[in-house]
Parts: sequence; structure tokens; C-alpha cells
Amino acid sequence: MDPAILLNSLIYALLGVVIFITSFIIVDKLTPYDLWKQLVEEKNIALAIVVGAAALGICLIIAAAIH
Repeated sequence: MDPAILLNSLIYALLGVVIFITSFIIVDKLTPYDLWKQLVEEKNIALAIVVGAAALGICLIIAAAIH
């Protein structure tokens, strides 16, 4: 296997993770409440489903943009 291909794959994977984390932090800042408190402490299942769907949507957009 060519080392350049492996390096490119690692760079794009790291770039995708960094963009996802940044976008998730932005979404967290835009919400009027603390997402972590709602999800973990108050166990808000509906919010967890919405946040999970948003995370998957962001991931699909990032994957399509990088591909």
C-alpha cells in the first residue's frame, strides 16, 4: 500500500472530525440551554434524538464535501 494514500486518508479523517467537533460546538452555543445538562442530567430523550439526527446530517455533509 502506498504511504501517501494512507497519509491522505488520515489527514481527511482528522479534518472531518475537527470540522464536526467545531460545528457541534457552534450548534451547542446557538441553543438557548445547556445541551450536555439536558442530555446527561435530565435524560431528555427527544433532544438526544434531534441532536443525533443533526450530528448525522452534519457528518454526511462533511463526508460529501471531503469526498
